[in-house]
Amino acid sequence: MKKQQPTAPDAQPLSQQDIDLFRQSIGATKRVKNDTVRLTEQQKKPIAQRQQVERQSNTEFYFSDEYIPDIDTHSTISYVKAGEDRYLAKQLRRGDYNPELILDLHGLNKETVKQELAALISACKKQHVACACVVHGIGERVLKHKVPQYLVQHPDVIAMHQAPLEYGGKGALLILIDLPVDVSPLL
Repeated sequence: MKKQQPTAPDAQPLSQQDIDLFRQSIGATKRVKNDTVRLTEQQKKPIAQRQQVERQSNTEFYFSDEYIPDIDTHSTISYVKAGEDRYLAKQLRRGDYNPELILDLHGLNKETVKQELAALISACKKQHVACACVVHGIGERVLKHKVPQYLVQHPDVIAMHQAPLEYGGKGALLILIDLPVDVSPLL
């Protein structure tokens, strides 16, 4: 079924003489084969891919290699966010907090470590886990120095301390995460 072109109300159909005159003025031509291109709406990325991109952008936002905080990574690592109780570091050192999630970073590079740390903090917040353990190992001490520097930059990390021996000692850190307060109405 052919579509009819809309015509203006005062337009008159072309006569055969006008059509012949037009063809003479154009000259020898060939009919062009019309390749049809079907335009479709761009499909949205699946939710998992969008979340991955969002996580990656968050890691790039929070963790910078150029920022070097004022913490000593050559001795016992201890940090408490400004405005928080300094006693939290002592509680972590003594083992008053038991980590519910453990992240092992052995064999990972710095870029992957950033993504894994962001995923750990996100998982802690989703599962309402206040304390987690990050096992970075000792090795050549690259991650031993970088992991605390990354964690200090994240706004949800309120304290960290070198882990007790049962959780990894000098090759691990215990971190405390700032969990959102549930504001549910009292019944």
